[in-house]
Amino acid sequence: MAILKINHAVVMAAGRGMRMRPLTDSIPKAMAPIGQSTLIANGINKLKNSIENVHITVGYKGAMLSKHVIEKDVSSVINTESKGNAWWVYNSLLKNLQEPTWVLTCDNIVDLDFQALSEEYFDKECPACMIVPVKPISGIEGDYIIQDHANKILEISRTNVSPIYCSGIQVINPAKINMITGESDNFNEVWKQLISQNEIICAEKKLEKWISIDDMNQLNLANTVSDDTI
Repeated sequence: MAILKINHAVVMAAGRGMRMRPLTDSIPKAMAPIGQSTLIANGINKLKNSIENVHITVGYKGAMLSKHVIEKDVSSVINTESKGNAWWVYNSLLKNLQEPTWVLTCDNIVDLDFQALSEEYFDKECPACMIVPVKPISGIEGDYIIQDHANKILEISRTNVSPIYCSGIQVINPAKINMITGESDNFNEVWKQLISQNEIICAEKKLEKWISIDDMNQLNLANTVSDDTI
């Protein structure tokens, strides 16, 4: 029996990082230093060990970031300047991709068991979207996930509290989303449409090691961790 795997990943790295100024006055947030590398390079290196094709969305200081990631041998760079976080799903060449695709953000430092999560996605009959959850962490805001006994997501909310929230990591099928939803440039709106069609689930496997870098305090904290654990 062939081993099913996911061959594409998109790292969203278009944000400006206002809460990390003045550092981000001169560089994009994705190029913030972490260990001996940068946020985005650290993520790409981890992905390249498991994923064949890595795509990057750029926006703020896009030319600088594009040069930085092209040197890491990524498959494509998508210009999303002044666009919402889901714009590329409907407006880039990836909209025609009729297969599962990892979606991550550049500001998450995480250890992912790609094989186990991929197997879970295929076991659950390949929905349009599978969100990977994480336990709420003090000081880090998140969207809470309300789900039923079969892991179908019923609601994603900032106010209705649950034991898990979105990690910023998901698996989507871009072509399928284009077929069953109306165009939106915001993932929260895309998720609402998928919820109404029972096409979005929550992974059973939660992330254990997960850090979100939203400000300089969090960046400094992450840089106190040894390189082999980042």
